[in-house]
Formats: sequence, structure tokens, C-alpha cells
Amino acid sequence: MMSGSVVDNAVSSSNTSVAIPRDISGQILDLDEDDDLEVFSKDMIYTDGSSFSASMQTSPGSMVNQYKFEEEEEDAGAKDIFVTVDNPESHVTAIETYITYRVVTKTTRSEFDSSEFEVRRRYQDFLWLRGRLEEAHPTLIVHPLPEKFVMKGMVERFNEDFIKTRRRALHRFLNKIAGHPIFSSTVDFKIFLTAEDGELTSHKKQGPGFLSRMGETVRAVAATVRGVRNRPEEFTVMQEYVEAFSQKMSLLDKVTQRIVREQKEYLEELKECGPTYTLWSNSEEELAEPLKSMAGCLDRCCKETEEQVKQLNDNLIPALHEYVLCTEILKAVLRRRDNMQAEFEAKTEALATKKADREVMKDELDKMEDRLEWANNALKGDWTRWQKVMRTELRSAFIDTAERNVNYYEKCLAVWESFMFSQRTEGEESGQVDSS
Repeated sequence: MMSGSVVDNAVSSSNTSVAIPRDISGQILDLDEDDDLEVFSKDMIYTDGSSFSASMQTSPGSMVNQYKFEEEEEDAGAKDIFVTVDNPESHVTAIETYITYRVVTKTTRSEFDSSEFEVRRRYQDFLWLRGRLEEAHPTLIVHPLPEKFVMKGMVERFNEDFIKTRRRALHRFLNKIAGHPIFSSTVDFKIFLTAEDGELTSHKKQGPGFLSRMGETVRAVAATVRGVRNRPEEFTVMQEYVEAFSQKMSLLDKVTQRIVREQKEYLEELKECGPTYTLWSNSEEELAEPLKSMAGCLDRCCKETEEQVKQLNDNLIPALHEYVLCTEILKAVLRRRDNMQAEFEAKTEALATKKADREVMKDELDKMEDRLEWANNALKGDWTRWQKVMRTELRSAFIDTAERNVNYYEKCLAVWESFMFSQRTEGEESGQVDSS
């Protein structure tokens, strides 16, 4: 039998920054998986980034900055391959419009012919890579890509914010693969990072075709119908955990997005208040100064609220939504593991009843048993690794959100305290003048 010690020893934790697309309102169009139109995440909250100020700067000694700095130092010492996705370019042809992204790789690995590579890739290339990794390692957890959805009416004209969020998602995907102890060493990943367009196209044609995928689907359906009779308890526990985790993450994702939508509505109303106070000050001479001060305070609070909404969009919502997508991947991995066991159990029953070709069937059964054992060990090792990364990333996102909330409310509090102090001072001075 194949031992899982190699897989278990190889699996270690990795960390990358959270950055996935945001939700946008409006109608969406589900695309066929062979289409190569750039897409939005189905559950993103769209924001006009041009109206926001620069990212909030936290103090160098803050808890979050210290925490992230320690993470980055640890990762930098262990990583030997660094990937950057940037410089998106739009391409328009007679039949399609699509975006390509520059993928720059720097590495010290000996299996690469050079220490630096630069290629351009389109979204369908990322889909191909993910599919190949999933096919070769059915019980390992491949990081999700953004969903294949697109806004109606935006197929030919891509929004700047959309391109930005999509690039960040693809960058995160590749760095997750680069940080994985098994995926990062695959031939498909190396070719994705280094091959020119023609070479990549040729390599993609060598993969399984539609009929092969159809065969896998048929076997999966048959196995699901047949069911697993003796699933190990640890995988049942995993399934129960994933189901509960999925429900919690979906609820948190929806509630957080609703909170942000309500904050955006509050922000729009807040923006209308300041000008109203300014107009009022023009016709109320004795209250002119307090009214103008109120308008100034509201304007400053608007800016802080804009920044707060942006930070939730860029940090907390992506972190939560990414793990909503991860739960679907985990469910699929567990289904594939069950399918392999169901097929093994069916072969075992067939061997017990069939007299002819027993030796051939016995050899085939031994290979299936080895494959199932390897798959089980691979899943257990990757599951442990995934849980460690998940807890670290979500904890970081929660701490970051908490610190940014404190920062936001402290700034708004300071604005209003300053207003109160100025009005009390003016009132005292006015009282002194009247008494004299």
C-alpha cells in the first residue's frame, strides 16, 4: 500500500493577502465555461473607487501591522517562487472582447531554466490551470477562482474597478498555488508560468477532452447513486464540519454585504446634510459660524465613512466571500473521495462474485486500493493545512476590521468633540462680552 507520509510531511501552511472581487448590483448573465469573457463575482458589492480617498494608514506599532509583518517575514524566508499578476490589457477582435494580464515569475528553483519569466494570460488560461490541478489531484484543495458571471451590457466595455478586482483575484490564486507544496511543483503550473502562447495552446490540447470529462461525470453520478457503505468516520466528520462552516460563512457574507449597502445609503444621505447647513448659514447671520462648522464636521465624517466602506469592501467582504467559494470546493473534494471509495467497493463486490479473470481484477483492485489510500492521506494532509491557513487569514481579517472600526469611530468622535469645544468656547466668550 502507498503511504501518506510523503503527502503529510510535504503539506505546510502558507499565507497570502486576501483580495477578491466585490459585489455589484444589477442583472447577471451565466456564461458557458468555454466562453472567455471577463467576469464579475456573482456576490460582489460594486463601489465607485474614484470617489474614495487613499487606503487608511494604521500606525506602525499597531497590532495588525505587527501581526502582518511577522507573517510576511516568515513567508519570505520559506518561499522560493514569487508571482505577480498586473498590467491588464483589453483585446477586441471580430468575435470577442477579453482581457489579458501580465504574469511575472521570479524563482530560485533549479527546475526552471531562468530566474525570471514574463508571459500574458487570459481568464480561460487560469481556468485551464485550475482544472488540470484538480484533475491530477482530485482530493487536494485547489484555491477558487472568481465565478464566471458577467454584467449584461458590459461584455464589450470593461470597467476599471472590475479589471482591478479581477486582477487581484487572479494574483491571489496564483500565489496560493505557488505556496502549495504539491501544486507549485507540477508541470502544468510551470508551463503556465513560462510557456509562450503557442506552446501553452499546444499543451492545453493534450489534456482530456469533452468525452473524457463526460465519462468522469457519469462515473461520479453512478457512484453517488450507489453510495459509500463504509466511509471512515474522519471523513464524515469533515463533511459535517464543511456543511456547518458553509452555512455560517454564507450567512456572514450576506449580512456583511447588507451592512455595507446600508452604510452606503447612510453615506449618501450624509453627503446631502453638509450643503444644507452651508445654505442655511447664508440666511441666518447669528448662526452662520455654528452652521458652517456643522457643515465642515459632516464633510469630514463623510470622508471617513467613505474610507470605512471602502475598507470593508476591500478587506472583510473579500475574506468572507472567498471562504464561501472554498466551501463549495471542499464539498466537491469530499464527493470525489467518496466516488473513489464507492468505485473501489463496487469492484470488490464484483470480484467476490465473478469467477473469470480473477487475477486481472485482483491486480486492478490492488491499484484502486493504493489510489484510494493515497487520496485519503492527501486529503487529510491538505485539510489540516487548509484549516490552519483559513484560521490565520480570517483571524487577520477580523483583527484588521476591528482596528479600522476603532480608527473610524475615533476620528469621527474627534471631529464632533472639536465642534463641541469650539462652540462652548465661543459661548463663554460671548457671555463674558455681554456681562461687561
